[in-house]
Amino acid sequence: MNIDMIRAAALRARGHVRQTPLLSSPALDALAGRRVLVKAECLQHTGSFKFRGGWAAVSALTDAQRGAGVIAYSSGNHAQGVALAARTLGAPAVIVMPANAPAVKIANTRALGAEVILYDRATEDRDAIGQAQAQARGLTLIKPYDEPEVIAGQGTCGLEIAAQAAEEGITQADVLICCGGGGLTGGIALALQDGAPGLRARPCEPAGFDDVTRSLAAGTIQRNAQAEGSICDAIVTPQPGDLTFPIMRDRCGPGIVVTDDDCLRAMALAFHHLRIVVEPGGAVALAAALFHPHTVQGDAVIAVATGGNVDPALFARVIGTYPGL
Repeated sequence: MNIDMIRAAALRARGHVRQTPLLSSPALDALAGRRVLVKAECLQHTGSFKFRGGWAAVSALTDAQRGAGVIAYSSGNHAQGVALAARTLGAPAVIVMPANAPAVKIANTRALGAEVILYDRATEDRDAIGQAQAQARGLTLIKPYDEPEVIAGQGTCGLEIAAQAAEEGITQADVLICCGGGGLTGGIALALQDGAPGLRARPCEPAGFDDVTRSLAAGTIQRNAQAEGSICDAIVTPQPGDLTFPIMRDRCGPGIVVTDDDCLRAMALAFHHLRIVVEPGGAVALAAALFHPHTVQGDAVIAVATGGNVDPALFARVIGTYPGL
C-alpha cells in the first residue's frame, strides 16, 4: 500500500465519487471547546464512505473479472458500496450479510441488484462463507477493509480532507475516524502523511469493541471478546486487518473509545445543528470530538461522519429522545 495507489484510485473516482463537504456549527464548536469540522461522508453515494472503496476495487478489475462477478461480505455499507459499483460497471454482485443487519441496509443492497446471502453473525464465519462462494462460483472476493484497492479507495477521503483543511487554514489537527477493520483509518492516515503531515489520524470505536485502540496500545493485534452487542453495527469487526494494522500502528495517534449513548447524542446533534443524518457507527468520531475533548489536541478537530444508513424508526426515536443544545 502506498500513496501512488491512492492517487490512482482518485483518478478512477473522478466523475463517479462525490467530494463531500466539511460542515461546521458554532453550537458544536462551543460544546467541544474548539473548532469542529465534520467530513460528511454520510452524503456519499449509498450513504457512506464505503462507495469509495467499492468503486476503487471494482474499477481496478479486468473485464473478465468483472464479467464473472464479485462477492463481498458486510453488515451493510460495504455491501451497498460494492453493489452500486458493480451495477454501474456491469458486474454481477453477491453480498454476504448478517441476518440481523438493519433491514434498510439489506433492502437497499437488494435494490441495487445484488444477490444477498444472509448468515448468523454469532455462529457462522462470514470469511468462510465468502471464500467458499467465491471459489464455487468463480467470483472475485472484495474484502471490506483488508484489501489494497479498498484501502486506496478509502484513502481518497484523506486526500480531500488534506485539501479542504488547507482551504480552512488548518495545518495542525487530529482527524477522528470511525474505525472498524481500519480500511478508512489506514487509507486516510496514508493520505495525510503525504499531503498534510500536521493532521493526525485517530481511530474512534464503541466501548466493548475497541480492538484497534487496544491493538495500538499493545503493539500487536487484539481481538474483541464478542461479535455483537453494540448499536454501532457498521464498525463492529473481530479485529484489525493484517494489512490495515501496520499502517495504523505506524501512522495513527492513540484510539478513542466512546459509549453507545455518546453516539446517539452525537446523531441528534448532527441532525439539529448540521442537518445531516448519521447512523450510530457513523457518529462515533463526532461523539469523540464532542464528549471526549480532553483526548484531542489542538484548536481544531476534524471528525469523519462515515455513514447515514440508519433505520428510520431508530432515527426517529433518537431525535425525539436527545434534543439539540
